[in-house]
Amino acid sequence: MTGFRAVNSRTDPAGVAEEVSTADVVTTAVGPTVLRFVAPSIVAGLALRSPDAAPLQVMACENAIGATDLLRREVTAAAGADAEALLRRAVFANTAVDRIVPAQPPGAGVDVTVEPYFEWAIESGPFGDTPPSIPGAHFVDDLAPYIERKLFTVNTGHAATAYFGARAGIERISDALADPAITVAVSAALEETSAVLVAEHGLDPLDLAAYRAAILDRFRNPELIDTVQRVGRQPLRKISRHERFVGPAAMAAERSLPTAALVAAIGAALAFDDPADEQSVELQELLRTEEAAAFTVRTTGIDPEHPLFPRVRDAVAARQRDLGIG
Repeated sequence: MTGFRAVNSRTDPAGVAEEVSTADVVTTAVGPTVLRFVAPSIVAGLALRSPDAAPLQVMACENAIGATDLLRREVTAAAGADAEALLRRAVFANTAVDRIVPAQPPGAGVDVTVEPYFEWAIESGPFGDTPPSIPGAHFVDDLAPYIERKLFTVNTGHAATAYFGARAGIERISDALADPAITVAVSAALEETSAVLVAEHGLDPLDLAAYRAAILDRFRNPELIDTVQRVGRQPLRKISRHERFVGPAAMAAERSLPTAALVAAIGAALAFDDPADEQSVELQELLRTEEAAAFTVRTTGIDPEHPLFPRVRDAVAARQRDLGIG
């Protein structure tokens, strides 16, 4: 690939601010928890931007619902007293992005390996009559079905494969789906998320079945080398209230739809024990020190009165019994 330049924000923050000040579009792909660290660079660029320039078009391309809304809040916080004036120089739009980027070999720099498949949906409303010109992207009036279809299928399936694979002692994602039992477990979880998507957004069940099959084929790609450790990292975030497991499972429970396979995936996530991952270490410590109900409230954000609560609490208790607790 040619026609690009790179600036290291850690070593040259002024250079990043200068690039932002003259850019048409700014996107992020750093992870939701890192947005607060990139927000100051956007603020610095907006401060240098001419008030007469066209608004900077900002989109966070993260695996989270409303990631750009989160980025806007972080930019507002970083701007402080200048926030109102600086935010007039930008427009923020949420997106749904689907492309797997596996772990990269050391020393590869900006030569990044990705899968051929991609989808990028962007909400059109914030841009009015002047959307950005981005080849391959499509603009939609209602982004919610696209975000939840992707999050509850790609991200749910990817993480479920990682957690079931890690529990089975398998290293690679593609190898995990070579295990028939894991394929059955992941497929069952995605059938439950598809039922939620049909109920919530009226999506076509046959289209969703084809989408699920295509997703699993993408995960099976042996040339897309990815590990269960990389995909499974940050388990506390991934079992939180509006994320890929608890989010659709809560919606399913509220509609009296099946949740057993999603709860099984949550149970596998609770067993993710990677000493190199800070959240995994914290997760295992909480399991050893908190009672099951308190742990469930703290980590999943589910109220005890919610219909999903006892099912997840029981999964927590089962993991604690495996650890010899309780």
